[in-house]
Amino acid sequence: MNKSQFFDKSWCRFKYDETLMQWISRALPCARETVAAEKNAQWLRCGGTWFAGVNLLPNSTDGSVCGSSSMQGEACDFIEETLGLDGFDWDRAQVSVCYPGYPRPMPGESEAAFGYRRDRDAAHVDGFLAEGSKRRRHLREYHGFILGIPMVEFSPGASPFVVWEGSHEVIRKTFTGVFRGVPAEQWGEMDITGVYHQVRRRIFDRCKRVEIYARPGEAYLVHRLALHGVAPWHSTASATADGRMICYFRPATGDPEAWLVNP
Repeated sequence: MNKSQFFDKSWCRFKYDETLMQWISRALPCARETVAAEKNAQWLRCGGTWFAGVNLLPNSTDGSVCGSSSMQGEACDFIEETLGLDGFDWDRAQVSVCYPGYPRPMPGESEAAFGYRRDRDAAHVDGFLAEGSKRRRHLREYHGFILGIPMVEFSPGASPFVVWEGSHEVIRKTFTGVFRGVPAEQWGEMDITGVYHQVRRRIFDRCKRVEIYARPGEAYLVHRLALHGVAPWHSTASATADGRMICYFRPATGDPEAWLVNP
């Protein structure tokens, strides 16, 4: 079920896993310290409604943190057996926290940029980075997957993760054409801003937008090529003082060609 869901819909969810819950019990105090640390204050954005927390969890390359075991469980088994990925280094997880009112405008953020965050969930594909004052897009990172691990309880409408189902194959087809005939080591030098914006619009028109909800002990896996984002905080949503806290792993597991071609 998870295999067909993942490859057809760009994502799948895993049921409660006691092994993962034990990892969360160890990791949560460290995640809370990360959010509260004064040195990390610059990660609080969108008028205090989003702690971005990129690569801030102090986990080791096996995923262990604060005395926990290494990353294990059903989701990890799926990554190894179905995606064929093993022996890689786990990146330091993002500690992403949203609070009621997300999103609010940021200082210097254009009206168009804020509108895209509010109305289109700041939808993006990981790895295509916006660079320079003109925000030109280049392929710079080659993640193997996105693994979302809810750390605390919150309601379904608390700024859920959003994915456009089947979008990974639209991205794959588009950029297979864009990069055809170009050596993979040169892909990152190509300015793909225009085609990136065009393919996002096609996905908005053709692919189903889905909000993903999971509880602590559960997890969800998202295809590395999928268009995804974070929805605004619903007016009826609720959470504890921790907010909507999710740890995301996005380890690099290959080169540009593997990123584009692998299942």
